[in-house]
Amino acid sequence: MSNTAHQPIAEAAPPAVVPSFFNRELSLLAFNRRVLEQAKDESVPLLERLKFLCISCSNLDEFFEIRVASIKQMVKLGTQPPGGDGMTAVELLNAVGAGAHALVEEQYRVLNEVMIPALEREKIRFVRRTDWTPEQDAWLGSYFQNELLPVLSPLGLDPAHPFPRILNKSLNFIVSLSGKDAFGRNIAYAVVQAPRALPRLIQIPREVPGSGPYDFVFLSSVIHAYADDLFPGMKATGCFQFRVTRNSDLLVDEAEADDLLEALEDELSQRQWGDTVRLEVAHNCPDHMAQYLVEKLELQPSDVYQCNGPVNLMRLMAIPDQVDRPDLKYSNFTPRNPKALSGDMFAAMRERDHLLQHPYDSFAPVLELLRQAAKDPNVLAIKQTLYRTGAKSAVTEALIAAARAGKEVTVVVELRARFDEADNISLAEALQEAGAHVVYGVVGYKTHAKMMLIVRREDSTATTSGALRHYAHLGTGNYHPRTARMYTDYGLLTADAAICRDVHAVFLQLTSLGKVSKLNRLLQSPFTLATGMRERIEREVAHAARGKKARIVAKMNGLVEPEMISALYTASQAGVSIDLIVRGMCCLRPGVPGLSENIRVRSIIGRFLEHSRVFLFHNGGERELWLSSADWMERNLFRRVEIAFPVQDKKLRERVTDQLEAYLADTASSWLLQPDGTYVHAISEPGTKGVQTRILEESQGT
Repeated sequence: MSNTAHQPIAEAAPPAVVPSFFNRELSLLAFNRRVLEQAKDESVPLLERLKFLCISCSNLDEFFEIRVASIKQMVKLGTQPPGGDGMTAVELLNAVGAGAHALVEEQYRVLNEVMIPALEREKIRFVRRTDWTPEQDAWLGSYFQNELLPVLSPLGLDPAHPFPRILNKSLNFIVSLSGKDAFGRNIAYAVVQAPRALPRLIQIPREVPGSGPYDFVFLSSVIHAYADDLFPGMKATGCFQFRVTRNSDLLVDEAEADDLLEALEDELSQRQWGDTVRLEVAHNCPDHMAQYLVEKLELQPSDVYQCNGPVNLMRLMAIPDQVDRPDLKYSNFTPRNPKALSGDMFAAMRERDHLLQHPYDSFAPVLELLRQAAKDPNVLAIKQTLYRTGAKSAVTEALIAAARAGKEVTVVVELRARFDEADNISLAEALQEAGAHVVYGVVGYKTHAKMMLIVRREDSTATTSGALRHYAHLGTGNYHPRTARMYTDYGLLTADAAICRDVHAVFLQLTSLGKVSKLNRLLQSPFTLATGMRERIEREVAHAARGKKARIVAKMNGLVEPEMISALYTASQAGVSIDLIVRGMCCLRPGVPGLSENIRVRSIIGRFLEHSRVFLFHNGGERELWLSSADWMERNLFRRVEIAFPVQDKKLRERVTDQLEAYLADTASSWLLQPDGTYVHAISEPGTKGVQTRILEESQGT
């Protein structure tokens, strides 16, 4: 276990025939490699490069908690993974392991050979124990005695003190000891668990002699340096950090649960103790100690990842906030706030549709619409879906204010939004306490659609009560003000009667569970979204057969679902020109003669996370443009409640279409998927601006 080479769990012959589909897990690993490449890009500000390194590590954590955990269960149960890539579960586990080991090795190489030297040149240092000045040593020793020692509880391991349960993704130390304990016994090993309340990075005050403006020390270095103080009368002969990743997928039998909220709360309490999936350990940990951990954690040698640095690089994400160097960060910007939406929101929406593009456009109009609705005596009801909103949300506050003002507030809260379950349980309880009606969607189907509907009575007179009018907001992203500053998404504000009727019908379905009559404008999964998209692909095929121009441009986060991919292959073979912008997983193999030679796939990686789903069909010159909350993945199309909505206003449609063309022309931030599954960075001239930068500058008027 002295090197990081991945050892397969069993011999696995490669598939005899090259499949038409890439494997989704390997494609997701490839996405994380593209994220890591941003950390090497010298055109990106230095502290932003550090963030990209951290994000690649955070993504990998979730990959192990969910994806690798699932593959291990398939191996254990003897079942096979879905998909058309032809890989068995064992083959997939071996391939994923090899890819993950290579990615981890590259992450630490980037940290040690690229990031640390570059940061040091800017006087941002991670000071190693061997480089502490006597004054720094004294300050850190005092810090250990006063801040760390009182909260650390070292555990010597003997029959009365067995190996402890290790919390998911927590920082721990395996310590080898010499000498006798207080009872005259020899203790070989001990475990020190670092509470999550302790900072993983400690900044040395610049007043300490020998310190620079931004000198940091890892918590692991401090504990290592003073480990002897944890074991009076004994000697710590070795102290090595380690971290365990566990299966974090929640298993709730919704059909059997009497109360989904209560069942999820019970399951959340166990998430930290799922089956072990991965062991990260210091690269210099002796083989016999690493093997001891492997045995205690019931893992295999191939599950061990050796780390030449802190075992959780995500902790470095704190550095940009602690370092006051604007010149090493992206420049600040103020999102555009459309003048047409600066007054009466209802009047503006009656006049015409409005399309917000976040983060270039402010999320404030969405909040303002909610706030105006909460205060307006003519508003009778507000209905909204919430998937990821945040623990303390302005959206939730506005809904609570509306409920307290006597409005009929109905909120569909998706309790099962992965890793946001606890926040969503809290906001559901807060909404219920305010008097809102809260439902948790449909058993077996996550509610992922992003919808808001406001019912307002208008044109009342002294003798008539007036008519009811509906206003809707439909989005491709979450009702989360913070992510609206980081993710690219579209939001449509409309008073179109047909669209609003459809939104009302979907809300009725979610609350009453009754059947929805045919929708006139929207496409909805799990019912009509997949078939509606395939029908439009087939329509392009028909246009191509008649010799007409046929083209599809689709932008999404993931392209996995086999039937959609097969439909695109058929369209390519018919001569339809297809451009796909797929940020993450893509199982489609482009550019294969006779199969997909008319399909091109690119991934955009930049300052903002590309999150919008956009689908453009040429339609014989009568172009159709759809926005959606759904990717072309099996879960989105068949196991979730999603919507796709048309952009009917010609000017808005042209605006989005022009931006799609800008994405396709981008060379600075585009990665092009090759037929063999590799991604190649598009060729660009030095100084070329990426599409996100160009859109941002246009929105700022620069």
